[in-house]
Amino acid sequence: MRFSAVLCAVLTLIAAPAFARGAPDSFADLSAKLLPTVVNISTSQTLKAPSQQMPQLPPGSPLEDLFKNFLGPNATTPRHVTSLGSGFVIDPSGYIVTNNHVIEDSEQITVQFQDGTQMPAKLIGRDTKTDLALLKVAPKKPLPATHFGDSDKARIGDWVIAIGDPFGIGSTVTAGIVSARNRDISAGPYDDFIQTDAPINKGNSGGPLFDMDGNVIGINSAIFSPSGGSVGIGFAIPSNLARDVIQQLRQFGVARRGWIGVRIQPVSQDIAEAFGLSTTQGALIADVTKGGPAAKAGLANGDLVTGFDGKPITDSRSLPRIVADTPIGKTVAIDVLRRNRKATYRIQIAKLEEGPPDKPGPKLPPPSPKAKTRLSQLGLSLGMLDPAARAKFKLASGVQGVVVLDVNPASPAADKSIQPGDVIVEVQNQPVKSPDEAEARLAADAKAGRKVELLLINRGGDMRYVGVPFG
Repeated sequence: MRFSAVLCAVLTLIAAPAFARGAPDSFADLSAKLLPTVVNISTSQTLKAPSQQMPQLPPGSPLEDLFKNFLGPNATTPRHVTSLGSGFVIDPSGYIVTNNHVIEDSEQITVQFQDGTQMPAKLIGRDTKTDLALLKVAPKKPLPATHFGDSDKARIGDWVIAIGDPFGIGSTVTAGIVSARNRDISAGPYDDFIQTDAPINKGNSGGPLFDMDGNVIGINSAIFSPSGGSVGIGFAIPSNLARDVIQQLRQFGVARRGWIGVRIQPVSQDIAEAFGLSTTQGALIADVTKGGPAAKAGLANGDLVTGFDGKPITDSRSLPRIVADTPIGKTVAIDVLRRNRKATYRIQIAKLEEGPPDKPGPKLPPPSPKAKTRLSQLGLSLGMLDPAARAKFKLASGVQGVVVLDVNPASPAADKSIQPGDVIVEVQNQPVKSPDEAEARLAADAKAGRKVELLLINRGGDMRYVGVPFG
């Protein structure tokens, strides 16, 4: 009997979940250690006065006092505004990390430490794409500092604490768990946020999200809130994304990212069927930049990227982040499916350049009425891409294909958000230059029993594949 009880206890221990960390009795010791590394950041800037002028009124007009009262005595005086945020020290010599939106457009930056000490800060560099910034103060003695941890090790359900200065009331500690990983909130091209229910409010931006070992695994950056206050949905930039950006800001003053010269998109079920793919995983190449690394490597429109530098590409969001983090000049292997056959290419990473804004094209003649060709099975009316159509839809001279003139609102094309002004470049991987070519291609595919027609669409210079089911 006693042996059975012991055996039962042993089996129970073996079956229990391993390595699960329970809720701490208190966050006090960890908070006391970390609070001195977190700072309040205040910024100031001068806004130009609005160009409000007193209208011309006859002398002694009774409306003169009315307009003076309406505009106010300081209507033409520049306004001095301040804002608050948080940050954390990553180097005892005075380097401080925060959000770009905390210090953006500021003329003066002041950092206040937990003991009340204030220091002016210099902006070392900032990155708008990841909303990160690096500051530097000049302390008289080494500062308490923290360091980045490995955000990839953070699991959903792990305890975390957030420290910051919400609403400017002073250093505040809140606790919660990792609620989700890899969140895309459309904040930028490299979204990969950690979601947490640790209360985060205005003023917490730029502050750290710590794990239970005191490592920074995230930078608190955004909240979802109908009211402006915390509702338990906060987002933090993962440390593994921030670490490389901050290092580059420290070294170069700007973020230096890899680039291969492709436009990509997700693979929907319709697109997978149109391409004859057995999977929707990967990043579909919709356009290859002429003369870019991908073009030189031999990549083409319609290639499905499944691996990059030994890392799997499971969706279209992961490829830009991996490419951006790859050292410039490095040659790597890129794995693709081309017409459902595996292939591997060697590609050399180039530097992503921030190009100048597009210049407006030359004025074109006004549109003239043209005959339409209707692809009734898809719900599209197409026209020639002539000077009239280019002028009507403001299409650049280099754009080739046939233009969508009209879309039946109760059609498969409308369901796929195709709209007038879109240019169809290819139909089922075949270039088309006239509505008749597109009509003939569609008829042949319908006769062959194809269920989804694959269109390569150019919208405002962005290329994208769309799979449209036959109506």
